[in-house]
Amino acid sequence: MADKAQQEVPKDEVILEMKGICKSFGGIKALRNVNFVLRRGEVNVLLGENGAGKSTLIKIITGAYHNDEGTVRLFGESVKFNGPRDAQDKGIGAVYQEFNLIPKLTVYENIFIANQIKKGKVIKTLDRKGMIERSEALMKRIGANFDVTRTIESLGVAQRQMVEIAKALCFNSKLIIFDEPSAVLTDTEIEELMSVIRKLKREGVGIIYISHRLEEVFEIGDRVTVLRDGGYVGEIDLHKEKVSVDDIITMMVGRSLDEKFPKVHYPVGEEILKVEGLSSKGRFENVSFTLHKGEVLGFAGLVGAGRTEVAKTLFGAYPKACGTVYLYGQKIEVKTPIDAIKKGISYLSEDRKDEGLVQKMRIDDNMLMVNQKKVQTRGVFRDKLIQEHCGNMAEQLQLNTKDLSLPVSSLSGGNQQKVAIGKWLLSESRIMILDEPTRGVDVGAKVEIYNFINKMVEEGIGVIMISSELPEILGMSDRIIVMHEGRITGQLSRKDATQEMILKYATGQEV
Repeated sequence: MADKAQQEVPKDEVILEMKGICKSFGGIKALRNVNFVLRRGEVNVLLGENGAGKSTLIKIITGAYHNDEGTVRLFGESVKFNGPRDAQDKGIGAVYQEFNLIPKLTVYENIFIANQIKKGKVIKTLDRKGMIERSEALMKRIGANFDVTRTIESLGVAQRQMVEIAKALCFNSKLIIFDEPSAVLTDTEIEELMSVIRKLKREGVGIIYISHRLEEVFEIGDRVTVLRDGGYVGEIDLHKEKVSVDDIITMMVGRSLDEKFPKVHYPVGEEILKVEGLSSKGRFENVSFTLHKGEVLGFAGLVGAGRTEVAKTLFGAYPKACGTVYLYGQKIEVKTPIDAIKKGISYLSEDRKDEGLVQKMRIDDNMLMVNQKKVQTRGVFRDKLIQEHCGNMAEQLQLNTKDLSLPVSSLSGGNQQKVAIGKWLLSESRIMILDEPTRGVDVGAKVEIYNFINKMVEEGIGVIMISSELPEILGMSDRIIVMHEGRITGQLSRKDATQEMILKYATGQEV
């Protein structure tokens, strides 16, 4: 359950109070009578499926949107922000999953990019020494001890996140929003993040925390607020009410998800893919495995184990140093992603924003990105074929919009992932490599994606699934390959696999 340690600051002072918040876009109600309260020194976890209204509420809090109805009070005073900078000046900060940092600039330059310290009475110049000292103090405050004169591009993911937290604190924030902060972190880095949040709580900072990892609710949360379909479902005090993950899921989706991993077992058929001694210089070496019809082959391992590198080499994005790949018994050479696509090999990237989809393009254009011939007659695009194929796919994917002319960026994370999957299904793939297919996706959309995986296997598509979530690997895989430092360290059948066994192989321990 949540950390119930005695807080140094009383939690009775309300930082933020929102009542009856409504927001519409073109006649569509994104928020309907939503209530939200945040007190000093507490974490209120904001939960809901993709499309529930979390992002809209956060944008109202940070000044990016104005609410149509309802009231917003900050420290008891009614407020209406004139933009994000206005919200920052009033002590509201935000740390997002996708960092907003300039790689070529230093840590301190990024921290003070919107709040530069200057010196001089007549001619104003940048006070770099002052910004470095302030940056060092901010980093020390959150327990980060790396050099603030380093460039952002020289830092790891967890260090970059610390810079984002320092940026938020630079405005003397009393309220900080953490939006999916753990999505790209390792378990060790997540624990470091939790330590920072606990420290901020003790200092009296109010935290709004958004995450699809429900176990984090009980680790860090004091209170939970649940939204569904733009409406307010309710609030739970985790110190007073005993609730389970299943209880919270039921509040989020309006139904019980008794079977979180709806695995369907099919008879194992012929060999689809055979990989022998595959290596890519500096990435991984001597990787061998097979994939058969009727099975999902899971790839497990810690961050940096080489799983994604194997996938990208099979897809032609990385060069192979040696090794042989057979597709249905025939030796093949894949030197580029175009070669892979022509041979029916697809790769769903773990980074849908930068590698999977073109955010400004229409939904249907994204779906047809790799197989435009499907909707052409003698090289000419046919609207009827576009509507037929993309419309049918949107229906299968259960997208939350029928207007496929909208930019894909208008969709929630879960629906964007569905479009990325639909793109490859329309390409008539024979092998589907799914790299972190449910990352940043809510519990309801996860089940839908698992059902798509079942459908792929049923239709004879070979599925390779890379996932950092062990319950997902155990729940959906027929066989599991475990990697450590660029090598395969273990292969397990579904019936023999346990979390303990996978972790031993993933950390290089002898079993």
